[in-house]
Amino acid sequence: MRVLSDRGDFTAHPHATADPAEIGPVDHVFLGLKANSYATCGPLVTPLLAEHTSVIAAQNGIPWWYFHGLPGPFEGRRIEAVDPGGAVSAVLPTRRAIGCVVYAATEISSPGVVRHLEGTRLSIGEPDGSISPRCREFADAMVAGGLKCPVEPDLRRDVWIKLMGNVAFNPLSALTRATMLGMCKHADTRSVVVRMMRETLDVAARLGVHPEVSIERRLAGAERTGEHKTSTLQDLEKGKPLELDALLAAVVELADLTGAPVPTLRVVHALAGLLNEQVTKEAT
Repeated sequence: MRVLSDRGDFTAHPHATADPAEIGPVDHVFLGLKANSYATCGPLVTPLLAEHTSVIAAQNGIPWWYFHGLPGPFEGRRIEAVDPGGAVSAVLPTRRAIGCVVYAATEISSPGVVRHLEGTRLSIGEPDGSISPRCREFADAMVAGGLKCPVEPDLRRDVWIKLMGNVAFNPLSALTRATMLGMCKHADTRSVVVRMMRETLDVAARLGVHPEVSIERRLAGAERTGEHKTSTLQDLEKGKPLELDALLAAVVELADLTGAPVPTLRVVHALAGLLNEQVTKEAT
């Protein structure tokens, strides 16, 4: 695998197999799958699981474990958009879950070639907020590999900070075919992004989460990524199903749960959902 980065290009030769049974039970499973693949990943993950194995899912959006270990009126509640009928938690039990929020911008230039644009931090955390030995063990391994991997006592805050951007930029990029910089520089689209971010922060606040990042700072961070295509736009261009449930549908579901008015999110959700239906039909 070739990695192209302004921090220095390098080539890695990881052990790879199409048969996870060749590996057997491990301490940690690190998932790089799209969230919409979790329900069907059992054959890939099950041979790797021992009684103590943790599952760290590096995903954008609302995770399937969101209400696991969270005291309050929604403790243990399943979010249908990301765990439909319990299909995901049946494959990836919430007791195994360690949350992970990725602060990195990358693109797959071609098979086996990854272009790294910015960021080397992967924040992790237990759903119950504890600083567990398994989190420390995984973080130490990531740091030894040259990455930043803080163990956060409130990872849900990071989830919403990252989601502020993903909830808007990802579906809008698919609808407009625009890059991050293009969406930020287009005045009308930028105003739509701001409205979507405000509505998302309202939902978060009703769930007791208050990200300490301003909308303008979040927009400035998006602009710094330049002519970067979001992962959703990359999937669209490859004819793949769009990862919208965790990024957008789950936020609309949580808005219904908390009574938050989210008119802009609902409109974009409807349009992006129709686009996803068309992409799925074309793929089959």
